[in-house]
Amino acid sequence: MGLLFELKEGASLPELNKTITQPDINLYAEASRDFNPIHIDEEFAKNTPLGGTIAHGMLVLAYVSQMLTDAIGIKWLTGGKLDARFKTPARPGDTLTISGRVTKVQEAGSETLLSIDINCRNQKDEVIISGEAFVKLGNDDSGG
Repeated sequence: MGLLFELKEGASLPELNKTITQPDINLYAEASRDFNPIHIDEEFAKNTPLGGTIAHGMLVLAYVSQMLTDAIGIKWLTGGKLDARFKTPARPGDTLTISGRVTKVQEAGSETLLSIDINCRNQKDEVIISGEAFVKLGNDDSGG
């Protein structure tokens, strides 16, 4: 499978949009066994400084990984690395836009090393997650 973006610095990866719902948060709690009431107990959460439930950070990070997988394919899943910073919680009802921009393309023997700035924002343009992804491609993987 070819890349879904141009293999050059400044190229944008296709964006992914996801809407956070409380049922999705509850399903993630089941899968992860993380039943912290800030995620699943709306009555509890509304009485905290956060004012309501929030999505698990790793659920949002999974959406970041989905965007990278959609754009890069198996090479992301088998060898990608992500350095992420959580900035603001994602909440039920938030529509997230996950994007990436290639910041560095470096040839290294039979491989191409990519650095990609990652950004996840909500509908208010608040940064939920920012970071950088790194992935190695074989030179035969870079066809687009």
